[in-house]
Amino acid sequence: MGVLKRFEQRLEGLVNGTFAKVFKSEVQPVEIAGALQRECDNNATIWNRDRTVVPNDFIVELSAPDYDRLSPYSGQLGDELSSMVRDYAKQQRYTFMGSIKVHLEKAEDLDTGLYRVRSRTLASSETQNPQGRRPVAAPHPGGYPAQPANPPPVPASPPPGGRPSPVTRLPGASAGPMPSTQIRRWIEINGTRHQISGPTLVLGRSTEADVRVDDPGVSRRHCEIRAGTPPTIQDLGSTNGIVVDGQHTTRATLRDGSRIVVGSTTIVYRQAEG
Repeated sequence: MGVLKRFEQRLEGLVNGTFAKVFKSEVQPVEIAGALQRECDNNATIWNRDRTVVPNDFIVELSAPDYDRLSPYSGQLGDELSSMVRDYAKQQRYTFMGSIKVHLEKAEDLDTGLYRVRSRTLASSETQNPQGRRPVAAPHPGGYPAQPANPPPVPASPPPGGRPSPVTRLPGASAGPMPSTQIRRWIEINGTRHQISGPTLVLGRSTEADVRVDDPGVSRRHCEIRAGTPPTIQDLGSTNGIVVDGQHTTRATLRDGSRIVVGSTTIVYRQAEG
């Protein structure tokens, strides 16, 4: 059984108790769990053949409404997310410099349903003494540095505060030069691929939609995919609504492999660097 599935089952066991209100939030805990896994993968630093270090201190930025819903349970939710990260690291053979912490923070610039994840690598002593702590061992934003024959016990520190994940960087934020990679986005409908080449893509039954979906359960302008960071999907006041990864919603964050159901048609969202 996958790490995310086990995490989801643990939360389902609490859904009638502590986490009952959490699941009314636009941002679902399992979405955050998946983002933390990607944060580990994107910031893994290879020290030597037998050791790959990943961040152990995570900050999840939420919109004000989502933060207000989730913050009363931040302690127990943080513990569950930390446990999930530990399980995932064991599966991927990652290691940590210190204990794992997951914090929730409010971000006034985020709309409901959107979130960002930042991470840093903290040594054990810094994790236990947060006053004046500084991050260590974060990967260089241009890729992994060449490893010396005898690497020092603690690599050079990046600027205080760590750096946001490239996927979730705040618009206009600067954290050093970034690799010049582009994200290709597309959707697949009944085996046919449709590229997302602009900032938005409207799906609907009308011939005026960017992608026409010939389904009687689909409205003329049913929904819109927005190729932002992160990418999202927005219902456009359709009659039957949208279902994203099994959840009825009006807006949701998309990830590679997200399944969108409109009417009786299933759409798969895909993205890749290229």
